[in-house]
Amino acid sequence: MSVQANKPLFIWRHLNKLRWLVMSLVFFMLILLPMLHVYQTYVSAHAYDLLSPSEQNFYDFMETITAPFVSDPENELDAIKGTTWSGTFFGLKLSDPLAAAGQVAASLKFYWPFVLTALIPVAFTLVFGRFFCGWLCPATFLYELNTTLGVWLRKAGLRTGNRRLDPRLKYIVLVLGLLLSAVSGSIVLAAVYPPAVVGREIYYAIALGGFGVGAVFFVVTLLFDLLVARRGFCRYLCPGGALYSLLGRFRPIRIKRIVENCNDCAKCNAVCEFGLDPLRDNFGMECNNCSACIAVCPTDAMTFVVRMQDFPYQGPGHLGRHYRRQQGKKQTIDDSDEKA
Repeated sequence: MSVQANKPLFIWRHLNKLRWLVMSLVFFMLILLPMLHVYQTYVSAHAYDLLSPSEQNFYDFMETITAPFVSDPENELDAIKGTTWSGTFFGLKLSDPLAAAGQVAASLKFYWPFVLTALIPVAFTLVFGRFFCGWLCPATFLYELNTTLGVWLRKAGLRTGNRRLDPRLKYIVLVLGLLLSAVSGSIVLAAVYPPAVVGREIYYAIALGGFGVGAVFFVVTLLFDLLVARRGFCRYLCPGGALYSLLGRFRPIRIKRIVENCNDCAKCNAVCEFGLDPLRDNFGMECNNCSACIAVCPTDAMTFVVRMQDFPYQGPGHLGRHYRRQQGKKQTIDDSDEKA
């Protein structure tokens, strides 16, 4: 049996917990920001006595939680605005690359002040790949909870969908969305892009008191994932996922299987939300570096490396039965040759 050659850094095994914390914070911010906006509107109106009792209770609650941080909510709460589609964070303006691409397509010209707001997300994607999908997307937060629901349903004896479709479909959706945006003059992709839909619907629910039609669309994507294909919308239809996959195709930060430590248990394949094949070193441009395969591996056989391309298939894991049988047969042949 081979001795384990190396192990991933200790922190890599815990990145998945950090990822869930980050996604939870992003989702919490999407709830908090419209609440701050409503409170700021009340403050600006200077009409506390005209508010309904429930609105006054809301005002008092928001005043309590914001008072330790701001003394002038009417102006200082402008420091953070927006959603994951586009927003301002203490003067830094950031936008989803898909938002910038949609704006260019709809207007048929480059509005550089807006296009440049996507520069930092694009740079991070070029280095870390489809990281937005795995680390920041508020829809991913809900989709992974939906996956857990699917596991419970299967344990209860109910069938869930696990069809495999052509992953190139999402690139067709991206191209068609950009073409329709150019023809219509409106950013069509925002209507079918889950992060934008989730942020918009949360705002509608809190600031306007009800959901829009986008909520229905998002529920349909959840049902699609449950009944047709696991994480099907992200894998096969999401235009943002298509754009991030293209931008991150040659990312230098990627996951590698340490074949010397691998026992071929296939837990990495089972946990991969995107249906990739880490066991055979097949991560590809769809990998979002979520680190779930690293966290689940019982033999520390997954790690991050700096490399422009995935390793080709390295063969069976050295701690697995298939590799040991191969080595046993090789040793038998070598012994026979020596006797001869």
